[in-house]
Amino acid sequence: MSENRGKVVSINGNLVSVEFSGNVSMNEICYVKVDNTSLKSEVIRIRGNIAQIQVYEMTGGIKCGDVVEFTGDMLSAQLGPGLLGQIYDGLQNPLPVLAEKAGWFLERGNYADGLSGEKKWEFTPVAKVGDTLRAGDYIGTVPEYAFTHKIFLPFYLNGKYTLKSIAQKGEYTVKDTVAVITDERGRDIPLTMSFNWPVKRAIKCYSERLAPVETMETKIRLIDSIFPVAKGGTYCIPGPFGAGKTVLQHTTSKYADVDIVIIAACGERAGEVVETLTEFPKLTDPKTGRSLMERTIIICNTSSMPVASREASIYTSVTLAEYYRQMGLHVLLLADSTSRWAQALREMSGRLEEIPGEEAFPAYLESYIASFYERAGYVRLSDGSKGSITIGGTVSPAGGNFEEPVTQATLKVVGAFHGLSRERSDARKYPAIDPLISWSKYKGVIDRKKTEYYKNIIHYGSEIASMMKVIGEEGITLEDFIAYLKSEMLDAVYLQQNSFDPIDANCGTLRQRYVTDKLIHVLGSRYDLDSKDDARAFFNRMRQKFIDWNYTEFQSEAFVKAEAEIDKLYEERGGRLEKAAERLLKDGE
Repeated sequence: MSENRGKVVSINGNLVSVEFSGNVSMNEICYVKVDNTSLKSEVIRIRGNIAQIQVYEMTGGIKCGDVVEFTGDMLSAQLGPGLLGQIYDGLQNPLPVLAEKAGWFLERGNYADGLSGEKKWEFTPVAKVGDTLRAGDYIGTVPEYAFTHKIFLPFYLNGKYTLKSIAQKGEYTVKDTVAVITDERGRDIPLTMSFNWPVKRAIKCYSERLAPVETMETKIRLIDSIFPVAKGGTYCIPGPFGAGKTVLQHTTSKYADVDIVIIAACGERAGEVVETLTEFPKLTDPKTGRSLMERTIIICNTSSMPVASREASIYTSVTLAEYYRQMGLHVLLLADSTSRWAQALREMSGRLEEIPGEEAFPAYLESYIASFYERAGYVRLSDGSKGSITIGGTVSPAGGNFEEPVTQATLKVVGAFHGLSRERSDARKYPAIDPLISWSKYKGVIDRKKTEYYKNIIHYGSEIASMMKVIGEEGITLEDFIAYLKSEMLDAVYLQQNSFDPIDANCGTLRQRYVTDKLIHVLGSRYDLDSKDDARAFFNRMRQKFIDWNYTEFQSEAFVKAEAEIDKLYEERGGRLEKAAERLLKDGE
């Protein structure tokens, strides 16, 4: 804590103006002294000798003349072993620790270290005395659940350093000195297993940034096959309230092919956050059979918490993600919901009396959203290993209006768009991703020609459905009605999944490819169908057999038996493969 102090001269909500006389920098942390408590704040604008700060707590009781102490430090996250399995607020205060101090209702002004200073970790040295090191090199490791946690030289160090001494293998806390390095001027610098890093500054201790080309498998057919996400890529999930954004994120975090999952509840409704906090510790990780929380970090900042903390939660979560990426791990960051973060920016912008943009959002909204998603990426580290951060953000546009500023600003920077529709969610279709409006720039697990074949069936079926709403079923031909039934079957058996069934919810790449070939064979064939009623009955039976097939374990005896029933029904109705589908299946081989 520096000796620099100021005094409050005006209060506007959580925006407080402070008169100071020393040196103050942007984004510096300070504390407002009120009612024998210290309220954490951040400098967001400086004009002459007046600093405007946003307070991360409720500001009731603050009055003109109150003392403000400036720390000289930026808003930072504490990095080190012990992050996994934690539940933090937006300022990286462990909520269970705060709950032990304050009970069910957290009091303002209570803060705690992000990492336990008492827990001991088994440190194993890797570097040797005399080694030349740089920021981002690691000197040792500790086990953290199923992962090997690397102990880095702090990322803020510049230049080359020589390792003067290092602790022997043994148990140490994050506050114990485990090594001493010497800089180029001969000064000794002691190192512990933890250090702080400013959250609004990206960690760039890697040798090369790579293009995101490897598919991040989510085990959700509609995403992996048609609207894929790449490791190190970005995607957004906009949708109206109740369309299934949170459920989709929960399923993704459970089955996605990543090492670490970070959930940033940056302003979601308290009820949904409570559901996340109560359900996640009970979920079983399909990879390890242990608790999913062992590779999860939750940043919890509900819409009922102070508005300024929403912004902090976004940056804290992405900083933790970058830290684990430096270990050569693949990290998935799920932000729910970025609309609440944008609303916090709008509120602060209004209090700063800035010129508003569209719908009163700040004019710099797009650049803020872009700077957040730009911290995703696939990188090669200095030791040759690779790590990635994949960012998926939900957007909650009022009334499901995708033309509003936050959705549009997000669409300009992400690589995939999974738009949820009210119509599909009301029809109990999961996931409620609308295949007519969604898109992706990434490569999926299915050949692109086959996914285009899927899309053509869906779009043509949608056109016929719209026509039927006007002229009725009697006004279209049997051939068009069959095309409509094929699109409905594709939707029911492939685009939809049962998230409560452990087999259907976890559909791997090999199964998706196998089922795709079977579906193209069935949907790309002609049949001996005499009437629309006959066609409806046939496709209803075929659809149910595919759904039953989805519930069988891949390549099991039941799987083979269910497939044989599909083939039998196909032959009974004289299925004949069309040339376009036959050519597509041959090209896929």
